[in-house]
Amino acid sequence: MTILETERLTRAYGGVIAVNKVDFQVEEGLITGLIGPNGAGKTTLFNNMTGLDTPTGGKVRFMGKEITGFPAHKICRLGIARTFQNIRLFKDLTVAENVMIGRHFKTGKDERKGRFLNALKSYIRMKEEENAIYDKALQWLDFFDMHSYRGELAKNLPYGKQRELEIARALATDPRLLFLDEPAAGMNPQETDHLIGIIRKIRELGITVVLIEHDMKLVMNICDSITVLNYGEKLAEGTPKEIKNNPLVIEAYLGRDE
Repeated sequence: MTILETERLTRAYGGVIAVNKVDFQVEEGLITGLIGPNGAGKTTLFNNMTGLDTPTGGKVRFMGKEITGFPAHKICRLGIARTFQNIRLFKDLTVAENVMIGRHFKTGKDERKGRFLNALKSYIRMKEEENAIYDKALQWLDFFDMHSYRGELAKNLPYGKQRELEIARALATDPRLLFLDEPAAGMNPQETDHLIGIIRKIRELGITVVLIEHDMKLVMNICDSITVLNYGEKLAEGTPKEIKNNPLVIEAYLGRDE
């Protein structure tokens, strides 16, 4: 089943076309890779599918419903979460508090914020909700083997753990679809191997994953399907084996093994 798709999605900035009539499909339950040279339009496509930017043409559908132009908070509430190239943590809050923020957003009734950010009717109700959110945050930290870091400030975490914390916060919104924008950027080989295991565990939870990544070892080892962008257009799509052997992809991005 196709969980998300774009139809001729286009994003132009003045005379510059960053994404040009891209048809992109994500199948539920799979890990889909989005690769291509720097400037190919990968993050722009992500932004236009997750509400951080608005397409100038084309459509985006999630679970069969058109969501083109929806704001990010509304898309998140529908069941789509994401991380970013540059880590966006609340670095002066604790690890647990960062995950709680994602959970607060999910549990809120107001379309713009979680209940935690609104005035609640009673102190008791607030404490009950906060305790439940804290417990849920600890469950996600256990998933990432980060329970021992729960009281640490986010800024004091090792770099790889900061990357994982951002994923944990996204997962706290209970998404059906998770977008990861260069999750292995800056990681050493050991951290990358650990990340591969985490992404596989996420899929085992029934969460569909789409990732942008330049680490081809990671992409080829973990993805079920790969789409390649070049100069804002879709160059190819297929299995890792098909992409690895595609002459157009080799020429534009992968290069030839010596």
